[in-house]
Amino acid sequence: MCPDQPLGKRWEAAKPQQGDLIVGGGQARGLAAPRACVPSSGVQCPHLGDRGGLWGDGAGHGLGTRTGDAQPQTSREQKEERRRARPNPHRGEQRGRRRHSPGAAMGQKCMEKVSSFLFEYDTPRMVLVRNKKVGLTFRLIQLIVLAYIIGWVFLYEKGYQSQDSIVSSVSVKLKGLTLTNESVLGPHIWDVVDYVFPPQGDNSFVVMTNFIITPGQKQGTCPELPDAGLCTRDSDCSKGTYSRQGQGLMTGRCVNFNSSVKTCEIFGWCPVEVDYHVPNPALLSEAEKFTLFIKNSITFPRFKVSRRNLVESVTKQYLKKCTYHKVTDSLCPVFDLGYVVKESGQNFTVLAVKGGVVGITIDWNCDLDWPVRHCKPIYQFHGLYNDDSNVSPGFNFRYAKYYKEDGTDKRTLYKVFGIRFDILVNGKAGKFDIIPTMTTIGSGIGIFGVASVLCDLLLLHFLQGRDYYKQKKFKYAEQEPSKSHKKGKELDNTQ
Repeated sequence: MCPDQPLGKRWEAAKPQQGDLIVGGGQARGLAAPRACVPSSGVQCPHLGDRGGLWGDGAGHGLGTRTGDAQPQTSREQKEERRRARPNPHRGEQRGRRRHSPGAAMGQKCMEKVSSFLFEYDTPRMVLVRNKKVGLTFRLIQLIVLAYIIGWVFLYEKGYQSQDSIVSSVSVKLKGLTLTNESVLGPHIWDVVDYVFPPQGDNSFVVMTNFIITPGQKQGTCPELPDAGLCTRDSDCSKGTYSRQGQGLMTGRCVNFNSSVKTCEIFGWCPVEVDYHVPNPALLSEAEKFTLFIKNSITFPRFKVSRRNLVESVTKQYLKKCTYHKVTDSLCPVFDLGYVVKESGQNFTVLAVKGGVVGITIDWNCDLDWPVRHCKPIYQFHGLYNDDSNVSPGFNFRYAKYYKEDGTDKRTLYKVFGIRFDILVNGKAGKFDIIPTMTTIGSGIGIFGVASVLCDLLLLHFLQGRDYYKQKKFKYAEQEPSKSHKKGKELDNTQ
């Protein structure tokens, strides 16, 4: 029954809703508690409204309690709620221990360090100095460094390219004929087989230009040359020994070399060679007109590029009639020996008498960022012989032609004077590569630091206001901060 209402008036219960509970003081009707107690006339209970409270049917049956929309609580849940509401003095201490444990603090510091490493950026503090001398010096040094990097490192040295060395092969052919009319041989034609050593044509070969001939040598005994074995009696000649300048083994006898000179007798190829007088002019002076054909094949294995000195412009018809000239025919591989010796800075007529050495270099410097047809050889000539030297001048060697005469082995000995040609091939190829490019740029940026070093040196040590600039540039700190400073810093960190 609703409170403050006249007894005996009939009140009707509203329809029970989900969540209402009947707590009976008398006999329970098994009904859910209504949301409101409403009289028959439809007026709500003024004190309960929608909140719930005691209700009944006017006869005291089925008193109930309004609980709103809350779920019903059992006696166990009510005890648990009262236990939680009871104050516990140790609960705060346990929470404090968990909050300030060493492991948690260390983890928090680690997270702060990681966060600082990932999400923070440090940049140096700059000091702007308004000084005309230092400013102009700084820009001038930067300009010089920039010109060096662009002009020398990038353009001349091609610092943006990766490099590869050359692998080369050379073969040569010579052509030419000459006639000699020497007293021993008489008229004689010399062709390439006679005057080129070795005849197969390697990158190093000799062209004979002069010779001394000793015909009809056979093994036997004969007097030694005076330079190698002068003597006055037999005891001066040790039997079985060999003189450094001699041409055979001594027999132990001292014999007449001529009517006025005695020399030791030797056992060897007789008669001995007499090379005191070298023919001048050279017997094969016409070798100046001989032609040399050079074939050179190269490859750059890293870039898989191969080339020959017979480039696209050298055709078969052109090759038959061309002769090398450094201006008009710089790609022709056929050379006059006289022109080669002249370009090396020597005189062929003088060089041919006692021989010499000439170097021919073929340079391949290829920029493979351009089409490969631009990769062409460059020929250069160098004199490798100093004709001012009086000690063992020229270049010579000996060879013999053997034959039999009346069952006796004989030979014709030649002391050959000639010009030795050494063909040397050099080269490198370059092609753009990002790695050397970035390396060169990084090196150039590092060189720019020279400008700052020099300007700091000028600013802090040579200008009149150097003490003032030092105060502005440097920040001085004590060796160890004071305790008050540490406390102040800790307070700043906690706030």
